[in-house]
Amino acid sequence: MCEPMDSSFDSKIDGVQNQSSPQTQPAGGSATQTVMISSPSVGDSTNVLKPANSFTPLLRPGSMVMMTLTEEDYEMQYWPKLKTAIDQLLNMKPGAYIPISYEQMYSCVYKCVCKQFSERLYNDLLNHLSTHMEYLNSELKIHEGKTIPFIETFSFIMHQYLQALSGIVPIFNYMNRFYVENKLKTDLNEELRKLFRLKVVDVHITTLITMLYEASLVPFAISPPTMASVMKNLYALNEEYSKLNPHLFSRYLPNILPPTDPALLDQYAEEAHQIQEHIAGRNDFKSHESSRKRVFEDDISVN
Repeated sequence: MCEPMDSSFDSKIDGVQNQSSPQTQPAGGSATQTVMISSPSVGDSTNVLKPANSFTPLLRPGSMVMMTLTEEDYEMQYWPKLKTAIDQLLNMKPGAYIPISYEQMYSCVYKCVCKQFSERLYNDLLNHLSTHMEYLNSELKIHEGKTIPFIETFSFIMHQYLQALSGIVPIFNYMNRFYVENKLKTDLNEELRKLFRLKVVDVHITTLITMLYEASLVPFAISPPTMASVMKNLYALNEEYSKLNPHLFSRYLPNILPPTDPALLDQYAEEAHQIQEHIAGRNDFKSHESSRKRVFEDDISVN
């Protein structure tokens, strides 16, 4: 499962010097290469000849083969480091920067996977994110019944979570390649997006769509960038959400509604008329008399 380890060896050992003895050609024989090994004894200058093929190279210190990883190591060292990095990414404000050593985090994941902790690491990741989503639901619950605060809070936490995935998934890339994709036959990024859909979006989607529709009837009640971001992210998470209110999604995304049918022109005209009546009937709607002249129109020269 692990990547091929570095197979280099130390070629220098204290007290060993490689030298080639003078080559001689005895009758019926060939030249013999020897290694001269200096005796470590003080004052002893005797050189001992030893055949070169008897030299046994040593494995480089720190090799992955020699490393062990116990459950205690995992629980006390490796997972706490990874969990801290995950929390930093989950709570990072959009556009902010957090100094995280991706090399160090990737190394932790690599060692855990190589030492057969892949399944536990994957489950710990999902469980920790599930706990975070319980916190997100509690934040949304505070704004229940308040259209604008609820939509703005939902937009923020959804954007924040999707942004965090762009940092979490690369950290666990080695686990994704050798466990999630190879054994579970899925993809880590998709699994973490699915988790957010099930734990957060699906819980609030009916209320959210209703609020989004109500807010869309009041111009600029929610800023256009926020509305567009919510609709696009919802559709990216699950295209089926658009079926809850196709007309609402069609204002921000193409190809949601079926192509225009000339046979339904009368129906389209009636729908447009109903929308106009609804807008005109609102208390905050201000209209102007069409018969009024434009300002300074009399001063415009016609010559």
